[in-house]
Amino acid sequence: MRRVAWLVVAFVLLAGVAPAVAQTVGQTVAQAAPSRLDVNVQGVGNVSAPLQVVLLLTLLTFLPAILVTMTSFTRIVIVFHFLRQALGTQEMPPNQVLVGLALFLTMFIMAPVGTRVNELAVQPAMEGRITVNDALTRAAPPVREFMLKQTRERDLALFVELGRVPKPATPDDLPMRVVIPAYVISELKTGFQMGFFLFVPFLLIDLIVSTTLLSMGMMMLPPAMISLPFKVMLFVMIDGWNLLVGSIVRSFLA
Repeated sequence: MRRVAWLVVAFVLLAGVAPAVAQTVGQTVAQAAPSRLDVNVQGVGNVSAPLQVVLLLTLLTFLPAILVTMTSFTRIVIVFHFLRQALGTQEMPPNQVLVGLALFLTMFIMAPVGTRVNELAVQPAMEGRITVNDALTRAAPPVREFMLKQTRERDLALFVELGRVPKPATPDDLPMRVVIPAYVISELKTGFQMGFFLFVPFLLIDLIVSTTLLSMGMMMLPPAMISLPFKVMLFVMIDGWNLLVGSIVRSFLA
């Protein structure tokens, strides 16, 4: 999981977060005196370079958990894990390939949300037109809207009850401390449901092969050795990767 978290950070930095921060730091260093720590929280663009580095490092410690639990990454990784277990291919595809594909699919699915957050919060904060608190306030609605679309009401009601939160008039009134854990357990349930349906056709192949070998008296031959080629052939013939990835992406866009 630690490897997955750092891979998420790397892809986010490559996606454009690092260049924006680097440009802001460079502008600040060029404008500020080296011996003066000018702490002005009117916007990220006006914060001194040393303080920006501290803020960036602090953000990076939370970024892996945020990206893994508040995006589509959780469901995608769970489904890929169940697929590999159903096929019985052990370490094929490798973890690096599955995690990399999951990261790019996450970036594809979350692109509209990221664009809205960038327009509403990141760019104004970088330009110093709004404060950091205002940026966080503006960034929350798009993310909350995405998570609420994938979250079950029963899960929301659970954390509203556990947190003793007053019953909200609208979903937008729900605090993020309620939305985030409710979203995570909803994603876990959805991922397990999709994994179950993935297992069914491959389980049928295992049963047919096991029954055939037993009827032929070949009890010493491992059924998995015979069923594996048939399961791989079935998955390839139906263009399984296209169907699987399409189903995952459509489940978020619906």
